[in-house]
Amino acid sequence: MTPDAVFQIANTTALVGWAVLLGSPLFPIIADRIAAYAIPLLLSVVYAGLILAFWARGEGGFDSLDNVARLFQTRELLLAGWIHYLAFDLFVGAWIVRKGRGESVPFLLVVPCLALTFLFGPAGFLTFAAIRAARAGRAAIA
Repeated sequence: MTPDAVFQIANTTALVGWAVLLGSPLFPIIADRIAAYAIPLLLSVVYAGLILAFWARGEGGFDSLDNVARLFQTRELLLAGWIHYLAFDLFVGAWIVRKGRGESVPFLLVVPCLALTFLFGPAGFLTFAAIRAARAGRAAIA
């Protein structure tokens, strides 16, 4: 299978996970199983396979930004890096949904966090952390 085909399949699979998260108020247990575990684990398997198969071809390393850039000059390692983002961002998005549900954060406050996590990873996590901190501060005042 070509890297482009794997890229398309991985993106579509991750998008399914994000759609499931958006529907999670309707089916929370299924959403937890699919978006929090099944899809991130599947993406992790693909990631591990790419790393095992192509790591030796990569030049560079993790000791400088230039060396990281060299790693991603190998198309398959660039794909592995992208799948790493897909898996971890979805996992964090699912954590946000579960944590929000457990702490009774209104889902309307969770949705923007999911959008930010989908698009900008850590920015969504940061936003959710700020919402949790604000709600905890409000609860402490009351």
